[in-house]
Amino acid sequence: MELKLLLAYNIKPNREAEYYRYVLGELLPSLQDIGLMMAEGWHTAYGDYPVRLLVFRAQDGTDIRDILNSPEWNGGKERLLKLVYDYEERLVPAKNIFQFFVPSNKNK
Repeated sequence: MELKLLLAYNIKPNREAEYYRYVLGELLPSLQDIGLMMAEGWHTAYGDYPVRLLVFRAQDGTDIRDILNSPEWNGGKERLLKLVYDYEERLVPAKNIFQFFVPSNKNK
């Protein structure tokens, strides 16, 4: 079964420029090198949902679970977590439609 990785989070105030430099210049290219491709990127302009939703798929022949256990993923995620808050990730069965999840902190 093919899986998608969904990441939802908010960008820390006053860290937006640093966030964009890191994600576009370092994180996405390094993830691409290990077989994880960003399929979608969403911005929440209005409403009670994290401002970012990123959707990733593994390249053909790559198991997304192996990528999530790699040092490259863990290092990239660790640096991302310094720039964002309310971070959550989910692995979901891949469908060719818009997919999202209700973050845990919304249930409180």
